[in-house]
Amino acid sequence: MPHFELPFFTNLLILLVGAKILGEMFERIGQPSMIGEIIAGIILGPSIFNLIHRTEDIKVISELGVFLLVIMAGLEIRIDDILKSLKGRNIFISILAFFVPLGTGLGVGFAFNQPLMTSVFIALCIAITALPVSIRILMDLGKINSEVGQRIISVAIFDDILALTILGVLITIKDTDLTFLPVVKAASWSLIKLIIFLVLLSFAYFGIQRITRKGDLFEQGLNKLLSILKGKEPLFALFFAFILTFSMVTESLGLHFIVGAFFASMLITEAFIGKDNLRTVEKTTTNMAMGFLAPIFFAGIGLEFSISSISNYGLLLAILAVSYSTKILAGFIGGKIARLSNWSALTLGIGLNARGIMELVIANIAYKAKIINVEIFSMLVIMGVLTTLTTPIALKYTFKKIKG
Repeated sequence: MPHFELPFFTNLLILLVGAKILGEMFERIGQPSMIGEIIAGIILGPSIFNLIHRTEDIKVISELGVFLLVIMAGLEIRIDDILKSLKGRNIFISILAFFVPLGTGLGVGFAFNQPLMTSVFIALCIAITALPVSIRILMDLGKINSEVGQRIISVAIFDDILALTILGVLITIKDTDLTFLPVVKAASWSLIKLIIFLVLLSFAYFGIQRITRKGDLFEQGLNKLLSILKGKEPLFALFFAFILTFSMVTESLGLHFIVGAFFASMLITEAFIGKDNLRTVEKTTTNMAMGFLAPIFFAGIGLEFSISSISNYGLLLAILAVSYSTKILAGFIGGKIARLSNWSALTLGIGLNARGIMELVIANIAYKAKIINVEIFSMLVIMGVLTTLTTPIALKYTFKKIKG
């Protein structure tokens, strides 16, 4: 259908209302609302009615939605729990869940005679797990604090950091000679940036731990400062200034902003800022995210869906088959190595299969950098949408089996 350009706020209104209506419908039939929100984007976007396109303005709103979703999850998760989940045999889950899909994705690219850099980006999009999407799915299912839920999140963090580090290397070397020395130099620089971030995070974490061991001195100082300030919502402003500082650091280092936002929000604990202050921050963040920004984000994923530019359906089917089978199988094998039950290991593998925003971020970067063409980009978008749509349905079933 022809596209009639509507004003930005008209687009935003239609997208929000459509997302909330379909999200409510899916909630009423026992499914996560994000499925309905994505379908709303597909219906309103180029695939069906062609009423709304994913403009730069909508992308900005979507990124804010991602930002708040990650913060909401970070406020419910402690760094100690993440470190615990990566100890011992659990590290095998993270390694297998990333490198098995990465290797098979490279094989798919080579089998269909794609250029080296295109094959690498296909593999990277297959290997990644979308941390924000996994968080939203687990939150909708009420399983974010379950043992398997914590493992899914910890593995997603590991995979996303690793994928974004590799992305930094690829963008650095895309215009250079792909010989050994330039690749080693680019990889070394990206590794240095990652180490810098981890060092800064460690300083912040141990500093906060030291402060909280001395009692509620920081909470008292914070409350005194808030009583002096006359502006509206000073606590929320201070909280976001803290989160944005970490996001700024990670972006400056070439990592994605959600990595900084997630880790920074995990540093904000009840022992650090006090129970009442933490509750206020959580409530305000949740209202902004769930009421407005998150539905726009998930509907925006649906807007990316387009089938018209694809002609190589063999490659599309191969990407879909590999993305599903290798991620789930690698997660299952890793889960069994970590001594999980069969259903828990399968749930872990399925939970790692959602790509969504992170895969779309990488695909967008590759497309803008002219590393992949519009056909490959569309295939990766379809893969991200389908894995995001099917993961919560499968998780709902397997979590019931674990409970049983």
